[in-house]
Amino acid sequence: MKKKSLSIFDKFKLKSGRTQNIIKHISISFLYKLGAILANFLLVPLSINYLDNENYGVWLTLSSFIAWFTFFDVGLGNGLRNKLTEAITNNNLKLARGYVSSAYFTIATVSLVLFLVFFGINFFINWELVFNTSSAMDTNLNLLMIIVFGAFCLQLIVKLIETIYLANQNHSIQVKIHFITQVSLLTFVWFLTKISSTSLLIFAIIFSVLPLFVLLGLSILGFSESFKHLKPSFALWKKEYLKEIMGIGFNFFILQIAGVVLFSTDNFIVSRLFSPEEVVPYNIAFKYFSIITMVFTIIVTPYWSSFTEAFVKKDYDWIKKSVKNILRLWLIVPFILSFMLFFSDDFYRFWVGNKVNVSFSLSLSMLLFVLLFTFNMVFVFFLNGISKIRIQIIISIVSIVINIPLSIYFAKNLNLGLSGVILATTFTIGASCILSPIQYFKLINFKAKGIWDR
Repeated sequence: MKKKSLSIFDKFKLKSGRTQNIIKHISISFLYKLGAILANFLLVPLSINYLDNENYGVWLTLSSFIAWFTFFDVGLGNGLRNKLTEAITNNNLKLARGYVSSAYFTIATVSLVLFLVFFGINFFINWELVFNTSSAMDTNLNLLMIIVFGAFCLQLIVKLIETIYLANQNHSIQVKIHFITQVSLLTFVWFLTKISSTSLLIFAIIFSVLPLFVLLGLSILGFSESFKHLKPSFALWKKEYLKEIMGIGFNFFILQIAGVVLFSTDNFIVSRLFSPEEVVPYNIAFKYFSIITMVFTIIVTPYWSSFTEAFVKKDYDWIKKSVKNILRLWLIVPFILSFMLFFSDDFYRFWVGNKVNVSFSLSLSMLLFVLLFTFNMVFVFFLNGISKIRIQIIISIVSIVINIPLSIYFAKNLNLGLSGVILATTFTIGASCILSPIQYFKLINFKAKGIWDR
């Protein structure tokens, strides 16, 4: 696999040490991602069989709701990623450890406060009404929310280890973590089907706690070996370090909020407009076409921190060549998506049987979304890497304002049903697909002024 990847990139004449490292991690990532995708696809029908359509729909909606709170890291992860990469590139290890320490102890404080506030208000909320579930459900949703949210808060802290690996050009770490997590979940859910009757509570505990243990184990391993020199120390927490991280991080914070609203509210909107059961076909179609998003993400993710490093070193030729070659690879995407659409009905039947019906219009709408989303990624990852994201922020603010009402309008007023929800999301990212390439070309050709350079 590695030799094949090397030969492809040799044809593109990309032979720098930076590129070779990217190739290595792309090759590794494909292997792990293939395993993770297979595990995830096996996990979906297994989960539906263990629960049922309503309980599984509730879980999908609940997990999407919890994902809304990811923005409470206030952009620290992405801010740390860029600043840590810069410090390592400049060989300033003291500054690097200061950034790591400041990020860890700040996010730990935020997580504690967040959990205490949620714990206080949780028992005053009628989650059955929020998720539009049946009152006959035997699961105590208030208890469930405390467990799931508590595990999420802890994940906010231990997830920073991914950032440290990424800043050190270990681009495949996220895929490895995802693979280990998905295989572990598949194993445990299969085991549940053999020993336990339907229990949304047990199911949610496993899905919440397992990822936490994987990240915790990686943190212990990382700070014991590869990153001893970056081990967090409260004595190294400094306001100025935090201010530097947050200067970039707050902008990413806004983008995270927009991302959560755009991509995590869809399940909630479907549940409210239709029913929890309708979340299932929507999610099935989304997961199917997201295979392309996942594969393309494997290719472009390594470039984020590499773009940061190259920009600091003023290696603009490498950046230009890299973007051109990513675009060449993207040209394959429309053909693969068309192939997937043609065989979508057969695949759905093979995957989940006749229990879930996914319409052709929903599949076509998902195709359009993935097509635009992957194209946008080519330029957004460069802009994120060099922290020039002001235009993205403006687009994101507009998007989070119009996405929900637009989803309702498309789904109900235009009678587009489930397709209308994802079409609304597709519409909101259209502006970015136009402006992000323009900003890239202005920046790389030293013609960016004003907002284009921010």
